[in-house]
Amino acid sequence: MTGFRAAGALCVVLLSYVRPLEEVDAQMAAHVAWLDEGFAQGVFLVAGRRTPRSGGVIVMRGEREAVERVVATDPFVTSGVATAEVVPFSASFAATELHGWLA
Repeated sequence: MTGFRAAGALCVVLLSYVRPLEEVDAQMAAHVAWLDEGFAQGVFLVAGRRTPRSGGVIVMRGEREAVERVVATDPFVTSGVATAEVVPFSASFAATELHGWLA
């Protein structure tokens, strides 16, 4: 397939640590609980650490404004250990295995 159009809006969230890793690690359990909730609600599609460990990346369903509201509740953000950049995008191409996720 040469093209694909996602049925809904998508955003990439780029988290950047702005405090020492010890402070980030102190928020990790709360952040992971927040991620678990987002996955359970079907809002998050994939999440993980940046390499090298300077922050994280989350792919989320939703329009920018809605995603920004969710990201504002991330314990990393509320505690001030990380900042977040929300990048909206339109999925024009996707591996066949991802079509169900993006529909």
